[in-house]
Amino acid sequence: MTARGWWLFAAMALLWGVPYLFVKEAVATFSPAAIVAGRTLVGALVLLPIALQRKAIAPALRKWPWVLAFGAIEMAGPFVLIGHAEITLPSGLTGLLVATVPLFAALIGLAGGDRAVLQPLRATGLVVGFVGVAVIVGGPAATTGGAGGIVAVGELMLVAVCYAVAPFVVVTKLRDVPALGSITLSLAAVGACYLPIALVVPSAAPTARSTVSLVLLGVLCTAVAFIGFFALIAEVGPVRAPLFTYVNPVVAILLGAVLLGEQITIGLVIGFPLVIAGCWLAATGGRLPGRRSARAARGIDP
Repeated sequence: MTARGWWLFAAMALLWGVPYLFVKEAVATFSPAAIVAGRTLVGALVLLPIALQRKAIAPALRKWPWVLAFGAIEMAGPFVLIGHAEITLPSGLTGLLVATVPLFAALIGLAGGDRAVLQPLRATGLVVGFVGVAVIVGGPAATTGGAGGIVAVGELMLVAVCYAVAPFVVVTKLRDVPALGSITLSLAAVGACYLPIALVVPSAAPTARSTVSLVLLGVLCTAVAFIGFFALIAEVGPVRAPLFTYVNPVVAILLGAVLLGEQITIGLVIGFPLVIAGCWLAATGGRLPGRRSARAARGIDP
């Protein structure tokens, strides 16, 4: 990998590892709906001039039903579920549970006829990954918020399923649409849908800290992150690019512990490596992918 590739890799590991910290800060005074509306509208406003300059909006508009479907699965549902879950769960634990996406992607692939998922190492990865989730759910998640913590875990598992399904929409229905156009239009549509809800759902008086976190969530972790991800794909290819997602939980857990004082429990220490190792095995079969692949892969956007 080139030096530029490594810099982009590090940038994406940070940009999509830090959102859980910002969401945790924002949800202290903003409702989950307000966080989704603010994040997506800010992201859309930043990306729109670039998308217009690259003539990416018109092709997306021609496929608007599928663009909206992508936005609902990739953004509308996951963003609000993450915000609601972080009312109860620590930010680091949230980031780790969302990182189970490759496990669900493998199961979806198996349901679609991908028999490669049954290869010994990949099948082992599925088992190991879900054992890690069980250890976490039986440990830190069970002792954080009681029944509410278990509900929050269920919300994050649903987020992981959504993130696993969304690429199939892109691959099958939006293959010929510029990604920048699809993402910009999706962000604008999701923001427009959530804005009325955000205005009527009660929220506490916004603090400067929560407001700055929300703005950074929209600018850095949404708009800039997507631009960086496109650059990373162009630099190292669509298969290697998503490998940074295995670093995201490390960033989320460290930031939560250092900046928010979140506890690193025994269950998290045991479950964390199991989840990451399981996801890696389930997704790659234990091999580092090459630069070329017939099927594009996408990363995890919290």
